[in-house]
Amino acid sequence: MKSIEETLKRYEAFLNEIEDGVGETDLEGNLTFVTDAGCRIWGYTRQELLGSNFKSYVDESGVRLLKKMYNQVYKTGKPVRFIHDVIRKDRTIKIVEDAVSPIFQADGTIVGFRSVQRDVTDRENAQKEIHAHRRRLEAIFSSVSDAIIMVDPDMRIIEANTSTEGICGFSIKDTGGKIFARTSALCGRGCYRVLTQTLDHKKNISGYTVECACTWRDHQLVSINSWPILDQNGELMGAVMGIRDITMLNDLQKELQERHNFHNIIGRSNKMQTVYTLLENLKDLDTTVLVTGETGTGKELVARAIHYEGQRALNPFIAVNCSALSENLLESELFGHVQGAFTGAIKDKMGRFEAAAGGTILLDEIGDISALVQLKLLRVLQEKIIERVGEHVARSVDARIIVCTNKNLKEKVAAGEFREDLYYRLKVVQVELPPLRSRLEDVPLLVDHFIAVFNKKSNQKIKGVSQDVLSLFMSYGWPGNIRELEHVIEHAFILCRRNLIMLDHLPRDIVEAADQNRHGAPHFFPGKKTVSSDEILEVLKKTDGNKAKAARLLGVNRRTLYRKLENLN
Repeated sequence: MKSIEETLKRYEAFLNEIEDGVGETDLEGNLTFVTDAGCRIWGYTRQELLGSNFKSYVDESGVRLLKKMYNQVYKTGKPVRFIHDVIRKDRTIKIVEDAVSPIFQADGTIVGFRSVQRDVTDRENAQKEIHAHRRRLEAIFSSVSDAIIMVDPDMRIIEANTSTEGICGFSIKDTGGKIFARTSALCGRGCYRVLTQTLDHKKNISGYTVECACTWRDHQLVSINSWPILDQNGELMGAVMGIRDITMLNDLQKELQERHNFHNIIGRSNKMQTVYTLLENLKDLDTTVLVTGETGTGKELVARAIHYEGQRALNPFIAVNCSALSENLLESELFGHVQGAFTGAIKDKMGRFEAAAGGTILLDEIGDISALVQLKLLRVLQEKIIERVGEHVARSVDARIIVCTNKNLKEKVAAGEFREDLYYRLKVVQVELPPLRSRLEDVPLLVDHFIAVFNKKSNQKIKGVSQDVLSLFMSYGWPGNIRELEHVIEHAFILCRRNLIMLDHLPRDIVEAADQNRHGAPHFFPGKKTVSSDEILEVLKKTDGNKAKAARLLGVNRRTLYRKLENLN
């Protein structure tokens, strides 16, 4: 007998150490046993609880719930689990999770109920707050005018708001769980590429602008932002994308103000407006583009603008200066090589065309490439394949080709220096950049731009240029074009210790050229393509034989002047 009592005491002590409350009731719901944890949950002493009925610590709705659940246990003989409120002695409310099971006699008759109660007040309150917060977020989510789409790592749509229907043109009712790319075939999928980049690289993408090419609305322009969703360990859970319709804003901006730049290309002259329009038309096409213009006019900027404003913007932009490499090196650089193809080829190397996969390759100074490279480039344009040096395996390439030159390719074709078939392959669309001397109205805008750039670089606060400097700039021929203007401003920043750039801050040769012009020297011949021998001799006299200065005064390239001098003997 003593052993049984000791066992019961150990059993009770064990139950009292459990954080969950344990109690037993008879069939009428009167409490016959309770642990310390149960007393703590209800807020009564054991003496107060024993013999009490469950009706004393629940409200009317609680009484109905407990009767229903206890009757279910009695009828089925199976345990049930449910959540209800408990009214404590101090009249505060606790939320408990109740697990009720039957107590059987030896003959299988149910004589009472055993209940294990867990205090889940904090958990339930937190869940209520989460649910309330979610409802608030859903209300905000639904009211936002931007389209918002959330996907998992496999690009399956988790959620989308109602604005998505108006902007993206598909119903959100049936999108849950579907692969994003399969929701609509009505647009150009620019947003799909943004989501892919975010998921692949776990990076934010902001302000990506794309024309949707949708069938239900002409020229819909949207701004796309996307963010990866990461867990506390940095693991990818998906991505969220916001799409804002900026069609009307873009149209209004075009109507209300003249455009002064296009992707860092500065200019408001009519000639530059024509260039901007052409670049907008080219940005989402994959056609080959030939960019021509004098040295320093910004040909590479144009190539970058076409790439970064278009549908390939998220993929590589690879630039190759063709004039800086010998034939063998250029061939290897463009097409790659295999190990042992030539001396020094110690391992396989991928070429620039392969590196530009999905993006754009810029071939600068295309007029200087050899006949062999011209032939290979022609094959790339015609068949979209390359062969690495030392290998006879054709590899397909997917890169948009943009070429730049300051040479007259038509003249080189006539002279037999450039393949005619390649020339016409390259000249599908030509963007001809005007020299700065033919758009002098852009000079003040360019000056302001470069001053802002160098103020930021050098942490200075120069406000502008004096009227004398601006007058000089507006009369100068700028043979080095925009690059020369940039270098002049940079030179002035080194010397200027005021808030205004003056004449004495400019390079001496430019100021001297202006002085000679004011004293009857020949003009700078803006836009003039040829100069006579008399003009050359006159300028050389004025410059005391200084050929570099004479070239600037004449508005011609120094090499052009040397060639003319040789012709004049």
